[in-house]
Amino acid sequence: MLIPQRGLARNFASLETGWKRQFASKRVIAIRREDQSVWERRAPFSPSHVRKLVKNGIKVIVQPSNRRAYPMQNYLNVGAVIQEDISEASVIFGVKQVPVQQLIPDKTYCLFSHTIKAQESNMPLLDAILDKRIRLIDYEKLMDEKGQRVVAFGKMAGIAGTVNILHGMGLRLLALGHHTPFMHIGPAHNYRNASMARQAVRDAGYEIALGLMPKSIGPLTFVFTGSGNVSQGSQEVFQELPHEYVAPEMLQKAAEHGSLSKVYACEVRRRHYLERREGGGFDPVEYEEHPERYVSTFSKKIAPYASVIINGIYWAVNSPKLLTIPDAKHLLRPAHTPWLPTSIGAPALPHRMLAICDISADPGGSIEFMNECTTIDTPFCLYDADRNKDTNSFSGPGVLVCSIDNMPTQIPRESTDFFGDLLLPFTHNIIQSDAQKSLEDHDFNPVVYGAIIASNGKLTANFEYIRELRKVQSCNRLDVVLFSRSRHKSSTETSKMEKHVLILGAGRVASPLVEYLHRDKTIGITIACENKSLGDNLATAYSGIESIYLNAAESISDSCLEKHIEKADVVVSILPAHLHPRIAKHCIAQKTHMVTASYMSKEIKDLHQAAQNAGITVLNEVGLDPGIDHLLALECIQEIQALGGRVTSFESFCGGLPAPEFSDNPLRYKFSWSPRGALLNTLSAARYLRKGQIVEISEGGELMRTTKSLDFLPGFSLEGFPNRDSTSYAKLYGIEDANTILRGTIRYTGFSQSARTLQALGLLDPEPHPSVHSQGPEITWRQLVCTLLGLEDSNIFYDNLKNKILERTGSDYAVDVVEELGLLEDQSVIKCGSPLDTLTHYLSFKLALEKHERDLVILRHDIGINWPDNKKELRGVNFVVYGETDNHSAMAKTVGYPTAIATKMILDGEIQERGSILPFAPEVYRTMLQRLRAEGLTSSETSKIY
Repeated sequence: MLIPQRGLARNFASLETGWKRQFASKRVIAIRREDQSVWERRAPFSPSHVRKLVKNGIKVIVQPSNRRAYPMQNYLNVGAVIQEDISEASVIFGVKQVPVQQLIPDKTYCLFSHTIKAQESNMPLLDAILDKRIRLIDYEKLMDEKGQRVVAFGKMAGIAGTVNILHGMGLRLLALGHHTPFMHIGPAHNYRNASMARQAVRDAGYEIALGLMPKSIGPLTFVFTGSGNVSQGSQEVFQELPHEYVAPEMLQKAAEHGSLSKVYACEVRRRHYLERREGGGFDPVEYEEHPERYVSTFSKKIAPYASVIINGIYWAVNSPKLLTIPDAKHLLRPAHTPWLPTSIGAPALPHRMLAICDISADPGGSIEFMNECTTIDTPFCLYDADRNKDTNSFSGPGVLVCSIDNMPTQIPRESTDFFGDLLLPFTHNIIQSDAQKSLEDHDFNPVVYGAIIASNGKLTANFEYIRELRKVQSCNRLDVVLFSRSRHKSSTETSKMEKHVLILGAGRVASPLVEYLHRDKTIGITIACENKSLGDNLATAYSGIESIYLNAAESISDSCLEKHIEKADVVVSILPAHLHPRIAKHCIAQKTHMVTASYMSKEIKDLHQAAQNAGITVLNEVGLDPGIDHLLALECIQEIQALGGRVTSFESFCGGLPAPEFSDNPLRYKFSWSPRGALLNTLSAARYLRKGQIVEISEGGELMRTTKSLDFLPGFSLEGFPNRDSTSYAKLYGIEDANTILRGTIRYTGFSQSARTLQALGLLDPEPHPSVHSQGPEITWRQLVCTLLGLEDSNIFYDNLKNKILERTGSDYAVDVVEELGLLEDQSVIKCGSPLDTLTHYLSFKLALEKHERDLVILRHDIGINWPDNKKELRGVNFVVYGETDNHSAMAKTVGYPTAIATKMILDGEIQERGSILPFAPEVYRTMLQRLRAEGLTSSETSKIY
């Protein structure tokens, strides 16, 4: 921020007093030609500044340029020398960076070098400056004793930026179907000077004052961040419009009830949107020292009521962001805006926020989703809630963003005058610089001395940190290269590698998960699996993937597991759910994010605070069920509620099945993953709400007696049974008023009857049994069934054995089940400790989905709705996906893709909530659904009105 010139008046006067005395011998300076951009028309000094320098005995060489805003003749008229060769000058003044090949050794250069943050793109320039023993004075570091900048273009940037965004508003609103007075404002560089631009703004203001703004737009609110020179310049232009300033706490009222014959402004300072994470409040001194202790409330208190945000604040690393990526997803999604008038033929605005002018132009900075600057050639882009960028249209979704990083050059004469006025008082001190002499031989003013970055081939003491910063960055890049080489990446790929995902497990779900993440070549992927051949297959299918052996179930592997977790940005666990808490603890210790498709267990939930303290996200339930079922339910429920409806009932069933033509077995079921979970689930307890009454089903097998027929897809013979505790979703889904809430599992008709047979015979018992102890004697399936029936002699007549089964189960069908499954044959059993685990192993081969077979996923939501007009609706949501025999199974796609999408959202900063969380935030579930639909995973709806 600049300090006011009047505040420096006395200092400048004293500096001027000794002006002539400093130059007993004539000095020579040069103004170089700007070649950083075709649009760059500024100069560090105007002809009037050069006149003063020449009158004080300074020879001023001006390098020829027909692009400069002030013509060469003007400089010639005030006594400057126009010539190409500037080597005679001891001090060379410019604005932007100098091409390395044009640097002259042993000179003093004054410019904006953009090297003080060790910006990688400008490090060759800094290296050349050191190599050529150049003294570098950077305008950005000309600061007073309070650390405030005294030389900058800030106010000019504010003026140009505001003219640009008003011009852009006219185009954006027209594309949305609204002609407005802003259409008569052009881009800043179209005007001869800033006065003409302000007159165009004033003319638009006359029309607004006459009430010519469309009523369908509603009141327009402009939010200015900060109060420095950038903000002051911006507000000077804005004030040409009929306006009224409101306090931040009045912004919502202005947005909802303001007049259409004027626009509203709100100047927002730090104290208005920053508060302590703990305890609230704002202390400016504490904030300067510990910005990490504060959070931004801008997205909640200010942004929802802003039509245009003009951002001119400086953002430092570790400071809270003004708007994060998740904030943008929330603010930019289409929303019901009751304060906007509606009329026939008047198109609705997509959302309140229409435009952002990010004058700070800091990609990924205070406006996080603004990840790339715009240019004078292409000044605008539309950023939507999914971070898509469109520079070719004004009519798409999203917010219009203008973030040109050299805005002052659009009003080059005023910018040159303004900048030169600020720089001139320090020039006499700068001109005494002789780069061939040491700094100790000079009497530099403290302001100038503090801006010297390099001298005599070395970084000065204040800027030695750049060397260390470069080392850190170099190490980071080396890690990336080594990491990439270990995956056999090409040299072009290694330079782009930025992020690393560790996938634990390599079953069928892993293939679409890897395939999706592999599309982004900046993501490195390591697959760790006990069955290394599965990981190797994926590494062969997708180049650059690393496959390693790791048995995550063994505690002996902890050190190896920790080592790989430490290297990762995100760990994706597709291991059995009981292993997730242990993995999560390692992730917390290593501060690495984690994603699972499994239910959030109590153990994971209990790690919430530890994960928050570690600053990581442990995201759960992003598969199919749980996962896609949540996303579709939330989308439908929140849409209903936004339109004034009330959800009275919610029933949901989901299941993975073989395609009908491959369901020819007693269970009517086949497995494309471990059968254990599906079999164990038949013994589970369940709890749900039916017509206002809680229904509880105890564990142990009662569940399979509660199935009901499902007829929402008449071509299928389906049944369903409750799953887990459905009542907890009343609060999670925001449907506490519903009198029925049931979530269940889908199977083909006949599954439950077969499951009851296996239960009755003891084959689904999860407890250890001596007959199937891994060290016990060999046993056949027939012998095992006899043992479980309590028969001492397995040589019993076959018919008698069938009678025993009939007696135990009470069903003739039971005999068919065990016979068809081969459980009465003299085939050796592979013993796994318990009957359930032994049967699981057997059925994983017996009923495996073969390569030539395909599977099917069916998900159904039935939602009862009461509307404000007393109509009742039963809305159905169908989600049906078939697997592909030559590619991913349906189950793999519907678990792998959402898991991959969620993982990438964490990598890209789209999910920033920390702790153990679920994908229930609108900015998460809406984005996931949008990307799933792009993969062809779509749903359809049915509706019945009563």
